Amino acid sequence: MIFALCTLLAAISVYLVWWLVRPYVQTHALDIIPGPSPKSLLSGSMSEFSHRQGSRFWTHATETYGDVFKIFVYQRRRLLIVSDPKALHSVLIGDQEFFAKRLAPLDITLLLLGPGLVSTRGEQHRRQRKQLNPAFSVAHLRDVTHILYNVAHQVRNAIQRSVPKDDTAKIIDVNGWMTRTTLEMLGQASLGYSFDNFYEDSTDTYAKSVKMFFPVVSSAPFVGTLISTLSYYLPGWLIKALFRISPWLTHREIMRISDTMRKRSEEIIYERKLALKKGGDALLQQVGEGKDIMSISLKANMAASDSEKLTDEELVAQMSTFVLAGTDTTSNALSRILHLLSENPSAQARLRAEIAESQGGPGGNLDIPYDDIMKLPYLDAVCRETFRLYAPVEIILRHALEDFVLPLSAPIRGTDGSTLNEVFIPKDTPVFVHFQASNTSRRLWGEDAYEWKPERWLAPLPEALEDARVPGVYSNLMTFSGGLRSCIGFQFAQLEMKVVLATLLSAFSFELTDTPIVWNSSAIKYPTMGEGSQPEMLLKVKAL
Repeated sequence: MIFALCTLLAAISVYLVWWLVRPYVQTHALDIIPGPSPKSLLSGSMSEFSHRQGSRFWTHATETYGDVFKIFVYQRRRLLIVSDPKALHSVLIGDQEFFAKRLAPLDITLLLLGPGLVSTRGEQHRRQRKQLNPAFSVAHLRDVTHILYNVAHQVRNAIQRSVPKDDTAKIIDVNGWMTRTTLEMLGQASLGYSFDNFYEDSTDTYAKSVKMFFPVVSSAPFVGTLISTLSYYLPGWLIKALFRISPWLTHREIMRISDTMRKRSEEIIYERKLALKKGGDALLQQVGEGKDIMSISLKANMAASDSEKLTDEELVAQMSTFVLAGTDTTSNALSRILHLLSENPSAQARLRAEIAESQGGPGGNLDIPYDDIMKLPYLDAVCRETFRLYAPVEIILRHALEDFVLPLSAPIRGTDGSTLNEVFIPKDTPVFVHFQASNTSRRLWGEDAYEWKPERWLAPLPEALEDARVPGVYSNLMTFSGGLRSCIGFQFAQLEMKVVLATLLSAFSFELTDTPIVWNSSAIKYPTMGEGSQPEMLLKVKAL
């Protein structure tokens, strides 16, 4: 009996040792793919790319190894990183059924935000997308343009109250204002709800939760892996309960933010349903005048068949998803543009002159209509170039559902010196789709690919780029992804940005302070002053 027990323990010990050692001694199909050497034996390169300045790692790796390379993570697990146009088309469009957003029952977005458009998959995602598409049409954008202008005017007036009327500049947190602005625009145009009156500092707990979501989550780089692993063994409600009592403050803060967003979303959805039941004049008196995205979605949901209806849980998740994904991406993109314009005074002056002409000349204050503002050439070029060079979301993750051969538009050199025209991907391999690398590829964009040059959009684009057929939904860029899971609100985001820029640049000039602005890697890139931890971007603002 003792011998049998000792034999069993020995067998278990041998298995555990083999389980730990095997990844380090066993060959792998991706070993032929070039890539950086792991910094750590246990965690690979995770400390390098999960760092606040992780984008430097990605840029260096792309410049060194090209459009396809591998990296090592924990326990020597291989990840494939791709930015080759043909490979991107395969993963996101042509063969997207072979690549899943997640393998585990839950991931971090599904657990914290609920079953919204970003976290769902398959038939559920198709049903949600079908219900929401009409709310993001051009016709609807024309209907809500005046709502966006109303918010922009409120912001302009609020900043004017704090900026001296003489030629003196005042230092303000522009990123804070952009967050408040985009949240309010999303609140009014998407939800028919107002978060902010812009007369005092924002104290809205929902707004604070939205602003801190990505920085807090990114401060715990292993939390996503932990949630996915636990979801194989525990239900979502229990994982949440464990996080709420976790000894780690970051875990408890993540759940506090998630709970705040969910509770506030439920309250707002309830209020929108009551307004819809009253209908008619009651709707017109609401903030969004009944034209907001949530009202349109709720109406469509009421008319849909039972099989197509969205549940209350899905509706609440959509709201959290819209506000979170739309606020930080757009506000940080606006902050980035104002940062760049502060670094390039001549570009700022040129853009201001174009806007002034469209507003009726110097001193004019007309709201530029939707069709006109979307076609302003230099404004459009500034937005496109900023989205190209500084995509708010740099990388997304997919998982190979089975063994797959990935085609390439240009061959790569294997570690054994061979030429590879395609890459064999084993089942369950994580595949990182690298948007930023595609957007800044010298092979596609030319030798000045890393330079911010809005003028490139006012001339014919490189022939190599046109021939590559980059599969993004917007301007040969991967910034808003491509295929069935591309960003549903990319046109809404462009309209927001152009309305805000047209309104603010006609009233203020922006200049840099003496403290450097640092852009930090996270799920969505965000600015801090120097090495500070709080999202902020201070600029000198002067009234015109």
